[in-house]
Amino acid sequence: MNPAVLTAAHRSLAFGTKVKVTNRNNGRTVVVRINDRGPFIRGRVLDLSRAAAQNIGMVSSGTAKVCYQVIS
Repeated sequence: MNPAVLTAAHRSLAFGTKVKVTNRNNGRTVVVRINDRGPFIRGRVLDLSRAAAQNIGMVSSGTAKVCYQVIS
């Protein structure tokens, strides 16, 4: 996974799927492309690249409660 690109990992979504991710704490959103598998930590659904995490304001916290919607 390239940390400078808007990508994410998901356990089952098809590679290339675009997903709109919203940080529930601040309402900021980002559209990412699934290009990896994971995360493999219980309770986590998505693993965002650093660029995507920066866009929704969650780099300092490392994790955040998010909502996500498949858009294509």
